Amino acid sequence: MTHRIWVVALLSMLASTVATPSYAGEWVAPPSGTNFDYQLGGARSAPGHVGIVVRDRQAQPSPGRYNVCYVNGFQTQREERRFWRRHWGLVLKKAGRPVVDEAWGEWLLDIRTQPKRRKLARIVGLWIDGCADDGFDAVEFDNLDSFSRSKRLVGTIDAKRYAALLVARAHAAGLAAAQKNRAQWDGTRVGFDFAIAEECARWRECADYIEHYGSSVLAVEYRGKDFRLACRRWDDEIAVVRRDLALSRTGLRRWC
Repeated sequence: MTHRIWVVALLSMLASTVATPSYAGEWVAPPSGTNFDYQLGGARSAPGHVGIVVRDRQAQPSPGRYNVCYVNGFQTQREERRFWRRHWGLVLKKAGRPVVDEAWGEWLLDIRTQPKRRKLARIVGLWIDGCADDGFDAVEFDNLDSFSRSKRLVGTIDAKRYAALLVARAHAAGLAAAQKNRAQWDGTRVGFDFAIAEECARWRECADYIEHYGSSVLAVEYRGKDFRLACRRWDDEIAVVRRDLALSRTGLRRWC
């Protein structure tokens, strides 16, 4: 293959993976100095001191706030198994059976090869575009540390390469991109703009996120003592909310 042909092929590949939507604009980072609410279990009203809201991609943004769109990028949602059976080759399997994140009953996606990562990025990319169409400001990809529950089938380098594709697609759609969990990684190296950290106080990881993202960290705690620790040590630097583990629409919400 000549150099010219190789370049044309490469550009064609990138265009199919990270196509720029017509509505794409400059992405904007989350505001600082405000509280946030984590509403994955159902949309609900938020008090006036809450300037950032995270909702599932199938929900609508909260008017007048900075909205983050939750997308299952590394594993499936339980109610979408029929969809993924139509893309069965992209579901991670061991001995012919899907590998499951036992905590949530979700299948892990197979990101071990470049062709599969590109195919998955195209599928997830349509959801990202949907978030942008609906008026969200950013996207959160669940869950960067899925590989750690893959029964050692998926490596860290696979996760980083796939994450870079998703971040590029988000930016092309004019959305900021959030690193979800895995405090040991500096996600800025693959382009993440801020972090959403579950239980960083419980696992003593908040300082790691702050080292990478400064004040652009949204921390969710599920236990009272961890929430109090986060408020005591980091409330002046990052946004902290306490939610019930089920993230139910009428469930517990507390702010520092």
